[in-house]
Amino acid sequence: MNKIDISTWKDFPICGQKGIFKLVQPIARKSKEYIEEGDVPFVASGAFNNGIEKCVKTNEVLDKGNCITVSAIGGFSFYQERDFVGRGGAGSAIKILYNKNLNKLNALFICAILQKTLSKYDYNSMISGQILKEESIYLPITNKDEINWHFMETYIKNLKPMVNNYLNQLQSIKLNSYKKLDLKNWKRFNLYDKELFSIDSGNKLDKSKMTTINPKINFIGRANQNNGITMEVDEIKDIKPYKKGYLTLALGGEYLGSCFIQPKDFYTSQNVNVLIPNKEISHSAKQFISIMIFRESRTYYKAFVDELNRHVKTDFSILLPVNNDGQINWSFMETYIERIKESTLKRLDVLSDIVLYYLVFIFSYYIYNK
Repeated sequence: MNKIDISTWKDFPICGQKGIFKLVQPIARKSKEYIEEGDVPFVASGAFNNGIEKCVKTNEVLDKGNCITVSAIGGFSFYQERDFVGRGGAGSAIKILYNKNLNKLNALFICAILQKTLSKYDYNSMISGQILKEESIYLPITNKDEINWHFMETYIKNLKPMVNNYLNQLQSIKLNSYKKLDLKNWKRFNLYDKELFSIDSGNKLDKSKMTTINPKINFIGRANQNNGITMEVDEIKDIKPYKKGYLTLALGGEYLGSCFIQPKDFYTSQNVNVLIPNKEISHSAKQFISIMIFRESRTYYKAFVDELNRHVKTDFSILLPVNNDGQINWSFMETYIERIKESTLKRLDVLSDIVLYYLVFIFSYYIYNK
């Protein structure tokens, strides 16, 4: 993808008196207040599904669509076409941005830039209305120094044929070749089982207070990308890093249950536990277990409602395959993961192209890395 020339672009405040958008903060609402399923999107802080946590039934006045919603954590920005119920109140409530010139295409363009600009904000520095007034983004302009809405709309429109091509390639891959596993003879194991892990509460460090003069230690936060690694930091005197090969587990928030094998020595933020193997466990078996942990977490626990904090060292368990003696079947897990790896490698040529499906979001990388 060609680099975009932004030499003629202009810096615009996101909100405020001279900002691009009118900022609206939804009224105080929580997901658990909406029990009955319906067709009204409930939009909350999150990185997936356009920020839509679920669809609910309600008679209250809705937040108007044709807007951009911004997650307080991570700055995830999405265009909301329909009217919706927005999560408001304190903490990780969303922010809503309105502009009369907004439409689905130019909004996708702006969402990409907003996401890039606001991704630095996390649980320790959540996005507030004041932050949105202080932050700014670069946008294309007309010869009258006004925002060029037409350019943004046309740019996204021209991506569509390319995206459709990669989607067709994706559909050509037979992902349904994996058979559903028969779990009837599997058993549940607590993570602290003697055959599995010792559970450590982590360093509970604050990322904003870390230094990066000579960074060589990974810092693991509550994230679901890049193995949970949010930055590299300096080693802290008298605080020994955890060893590579240990697993990290996010206990709460949007990335609840995210579990990764760490490739380098590391520190952790708050609400990230460390799973230290009680015996030698192969990398493939760890991958299998991390997937089962994530699946169990996302199926039976709920971010901001019923998180892993009070369960992981007590009643949290995962299903694992066992042999005829009822012991963990390590060979099955290793073989299963290796087969997936082998099959996946055969598809990489196609998948490497399909990654461009995310061009709408990735192109901001080229904008900000001139």
